[in-house]
Amino acid sequence: MESIAWMAWTLPTAIFFVALACTLAVMTYLAAVYPEAERVGVLSIPTTRGDRLFISLITAAVIHLLWIAFAGTDTLVTLPVGEEGFEISSLWLASGISLATAVLIFRTV
Repeated sequence: MESIAWMAWTLPTAIFFVALACTLAVMTYLAAVYPEAERVGVLSIPTTRGDRLFISLITAAVIHLLWIAFAGTDTLVTLPVGEEGFEISSLWLASGISLATAVLIFRTV
């Protein structure tokens, strides 16, 4: 594990990568079982599920970067777990906003 210690693997990082892998697995399954059909939404361009996922991921990255720039990563609350406790960062709010935005993108784009 020392060779990847520079990557700062934390619980939020692990959750992100597990969620991303699960999302890609579900999208692959859906593409195999239910073939993709292009549709035209508010952008007036034909998009597939994969296109909407890509737009959602890029939007989530922008939301998180803007959140860090303007709101920071301050701790909202510390849960009494373990000796030191478990800190909940304000980035979880950005993640919630990103998830809501992804749902909106999948419904309208």
